[in-house]
Amino acid sequence: MSRLKPLSLALLSLGILFAGQQGLVLPKAHATPEPGAGQTPNPAPPAAAAPPLQWGSCSKFLNNISDVPTAQCGNVSVPVDYNNPGGAQAKLAVIRVPATGQRIGSLLINPGGPGGSAVDMVAGMASDLKGSDITRDFDLVGFDPRGVGHSTPALRCRTDAEFDAYRREPMVDYSPAGVAHIEQLYRQLAQQCSSRMGNAFLANVGTVAVARDMDAVRQALGEEQISYLGYSYGTEIGTAYLEEFGDHVRTMVLDGAIDPTVGPVQENVDQMAGFQTAFNDYAADCGRSPACPLGTDPAQFVARYHALVDPLVAKPGKTSDPRGLSYADATTGTINALYTPQHWKYLTSGLLGLQRASDAGDLLMLADDYNDRNKNGHYSNDQDAFNAVRCVDAPSPTDSATWVSADQQIRQAAPFLSYGPFTGSAPRDLCALWPVPATSQPHAASPVPLGKVVVVSTTHDPATPYQAGVSLARQLGAPLITYDGTQHTAVFAGDQCVDTAATRYLISGMLPPAALQCR
Repeated sequence: MSRLKPLSLALLSLGILFAGQQGLVLPKAHATPEPGAGQTPNPAPPAAAAPPLQWGSCSKFLNNISDVPTAQCGNVSVPVDYNNPGGAQAKLAVIRVPATGQRIGSLLINPGGPGGSAVDMVAGMASDLKGSDITRDFDLVGFDPRGVGHSTPALRCRTDAEFDAYRREPMVDYSPAGVAHIEQLYRQLAQQCSSRMGNAFLANVGTVAVARDMDAVRQALGEEQISYLGYSYGTEIGTAYLEEFGDHVRTMVLDGAIDPTVGPVQENVDQMAGFQTAFNDYAADCGRSPACPLGTDPAQFVARYHALVDPLVAKPGKTSDPRGLSYADATTGTINALYTPQHWKYLTSGLLGLQRASDAGDLLMLADDYNDRNKNGHYSNDQDAFNAVRCVDAPSPTDSATWVSADQQIRQAAPFLSYGPFTGSAPRDLCALWPVPATSQPHAASPVPLGKVVVVSTTHDPATPYQAGVSLARQLGAPLITYDGTQHTAVFAGDQCVDTAATRYLISGMLPPAALQCR
């Protein structure tokens, strides 16, 4: 099962995600948006121009370079703190797959997350899009943001054993004692990040700095303007780049958009509602078969799911892997499957394993895939980077009442993910206990000239709901391409309508028809 998929803003350490499961993961802070407000109250001074990239082999980044034999790789050094350009440096890993024909320029691509490796994604996309107009006309370029993927220092807070232990925690006890236990686990994770990475580094991993990093990469490429394709969280990077460096943008496609005005509590409620919609779509499809583990009665789909999954809180399900299937992994695996209908069959087989008390290993496989744990038990740093970035991208409420209210709202928005009854108690989010303050906060995106950007949004996208794309397009004054489907993001995912419109725009600047809808 390929993991080459755009990574969601909900690329979560699912140990801290859902109401009634393991708290909440909230991507941005609850704050009243100020239209036009800047992200940083004290902008950093301009950075020195980045020297030209020195290209070499990609063998240090990629396991199988034969898949992309023309790929070139290198590093761009950037200051950890742009206010102290002479201080500690981070090295950004960069990949370039040169255009095969009449070159237009560089197309930078980001898969989202935060925490997804653009180096890995570009390597995969270059292979998948071989022979296309995109690979003919553009150098495909990806850089791993600071702390992410192949960049150094790698943002890693947990050992493999610590991550495994974290996944065994059900975190569903919302009694006062249970909430205290969950918050202690969060404090421990925050302390691990602080002690292993240092607060100076953690304070400078936010999207504001990543946008500056992207401009350093642009300079190192020797490009006056770049084109950009950002998925999911990558749309947040793109929006921030437009705000600071819009003159250096030739064309930009933002797919699976994040609404920059929405605070994290509401954003998480909206996202959980999106996953509920995707679950409903999956269950309806599954229920066409009498063998569906959720049955055939739509009124019972959620109840049947709980009947299969909730007992895992007390006792893991059977798998050929000695770890068994924990409650957290069952819900994580479910979430992974809801990103695309291509994964629904694995969800069905895993739930059938629970129903038959046999092997629910496909749900564990989905959870491992989502958490990026390989067959040797080693994790990438996706999840640790995700937490570190989201916790500094906006201030997080520290009062308990906000989280209790959020728990109640999410139980209503996503009942399939809500364990047990509402107790009137809930843990605060990890970011409320984070060791460094936020460096930005929600605010409206400024309008850009027509033709600078195109937004793509999918009607039943579970991770970045459709209305977020509608809102971002409206703020930017940009055309919106609507894809009617149940999946996370759409560009170069196989729909000819979407792919043709995006390709024409990126290559020639031709805007899609007004309110283009692809089915």
